[in-house]
Amino acid sequence: MSVDSSVSSRSHFQQLTPVALAMGLALLLALAAALPVHAQVRESIFDRVIHLEPQVITEIPDFPRWEERLGIQGRRISVGDAELWVEEEGSGVPLVLINGGPGGTHHGFHPWFSRAAEFARVVYYDQRGCGLSDYRPGPDGYSVEQAVEDLEALRKALGGEKFVLLGFSYGGFLAQYYTTRYPENVAGLVLVGASPGAGMDLGRSRQRDFISAEELDRQRTYSRQLQEMAPEKGWTDAELLALIVYNNHINGDWKRQNYYKPTPEEFAHGARFEWVHDGSFNSLMSQSAGRINMRHAFESSPIPTLILEGEWDLTWGEEKRRALAANQPNGEMVVFEKSGHSIYNEEPDAFFSILRRFMERLEPVDPDALAVFRADVTQWYQELVASPQFLLRAVDWGRRASMQLAAEYGAGWLDRMEGYRDYLRLGFALYDAERYQDGLAVFTRFEEWAKETGQDNRRALATLWQGHLLDLLGRREEALTRYRTVAELEMDDVWSHDQYGLRYALSPYAAERLETPFVRIENRSR
Repeated sequence: MSVDSSVSSRSHFQQLTPVALAMGLALLLALAAALPVHAQVRESIFDRVIHLEPQVITEIPDFPRWEERLGIQGRRISVGDAELWVEEEGSGVPLVLINGGPGGTHHGFHPWFSRAAEFARVVYYDQRGCGLSDYRPGPDGYSVEQAVEDLEALRKALGGEKFVLLGFSYGGFLAQYYTTRYPENVAGLVLVGASPGAGMDLGRSRQRDFISAEELDRQRTYSRQLQEMAPEKGWTDAELLALIVYNNHINGDWKRQNYYKPTPEEFAHGARFEWVHDGSFNSLMSQSAGRINMRHAFESSPIPTLILEGEWDLTWGEEKRRALAANQPNGEMVVFEKSGHSIYNEEPDAFFSILRRFMERLEPVDPDALAVFRADVTQWYQELVASPQFLLRAVDWGRRASMQLAAEYGAGWLDRMEGYRDYLRLGFALYDAERYQDGLAVFTRFEEWAKETGQDNRRALATLWQGHLLDLLGRREEALTRYRTVAELEMDDVWSHDQYGLRYALSPYAAERLETPFVRIENRSR
């Protein structure tokens, strides 16, 4: 519905009585309220409205879950050593939705994907450790390997059909990783604002480009206040997290991943139902996913793939779309001009029209092409698990992990490092193992890499640790040269290495080392 604001319309309204005007206005308001939210005028990030709540909110509005309102009945399905919460709508080719995170839930897909039930059998589920599913780690803890096996067990429990996987955000990574392990079970792949996996240049994150300094300050203030209030209020960790998420979002944090401002109900749902997981789940799964470099995995993939991206998805940098498209050479990409991260609730009409077309045009995958892809992706996986990164990113920062890394280390590793975390973790492992000369070589190469990539703060960090290792090797004059270089940069960047109980600002700390040599600090984390 549109309201004509032309001169002729205005003169017509002037002839109405006050009572008629009031009745007409009431009718217009009622009709506007009846329109779907996305059809109404909505505040967007480009309006740059600064909204600051006058005080911290300690009670999240109590809106019911969408399943209750939609009449969807869920059930628990066993995947062996755990049960997953599953809901279904519609009929036809199974369309399995994988939510984002790690640590999100299926609830964020409601009520939008009821539209997909018109052309597919829509399957919602919560991963183990999240939402309404069991919080029960597998034998080796939470990992993306466990998540893939859970998904395969779920497929079998649902009847064993091939399915279309729709992965949102982190779920897009998981959908791709499942496809590399079980390509014969995937009828189609839909990637929505998807994480492409490790090993690709995604550009600078733009998540704070539209958030004001006032909003960021208010978020920090209220987060601190909530943490201070938690012991007295008796809030659980989950309740505290929900309150922090809610207060952050209503004070501008919604601008990180949305194009349009969510409704009050969406704010409440997001905090109460859509970010619920076991306490350690996010960090463990992020670490596990960080080992998986997806580059070149899909070069020969014959599986129909649809890539849906929001023009204003600020989660990653502007290189992300290009990286994902290049890694899925047989995929079709569609970019939505007025969407952020979750396109399906910002441009739903276009989104579900394109998804319907994709589902209705699916054809069986050619068996010969699938066999070629299976052979290629098997080789890719073998090379992946043999790479230094797979081991470097599989372990934590403790002493025992350092001993394992140091034992596996070979000189050829230096030519295969892919980022500052790889250099730093390897350098610390060799330090822990008292292999100072090898550690010095790692930090020297780290400095060269940081110089080539224009990362001055990380270059200074590498130079500083060269000084540490030179001190431990008894080469004090060379160590002083490194410390002097860092001290003269006047960098106040703060670095923390919790395993050593070490926290410092780069240049001031380097100036201290000019006066006193570095003395070995033991790794306190097992």
